[in-house]
Amino acid sequence: MKANRISVSGRVQGVYFRVSAKQKALNLGVRGFVQNESDGTVSLEVEGSDAAIAEMVSWCKKGPGLARVKAIEVTELPARNFVSFDIKK
Repeated sequence: MKANRISVSGRVQGVYFRVSAKQKALNLGVRGFVQNESDGTVSLEVEGSDAAIAEMVSWCKKGPGLARVKAIEVTELPARNFVSFDIKK
């Protein structure tokens, strides 16, 4: 089990990033959450297999079609044993 925090910057709010991230996470079997931050970024905390997390990180580099990702920052975290993938407000 691998866990990461992913911070995504660019045009990532108001472009269905959170909804699309949840769909991608569910398809990969990734658990955790995604939320908008007050500074305009989107952050995710994700847990899953090494391969699933690597694919989630790769997806975050592009995001959904309307997003314009400028940068992502990935930080390793201790696992928190999430049971689902949620969108936080």
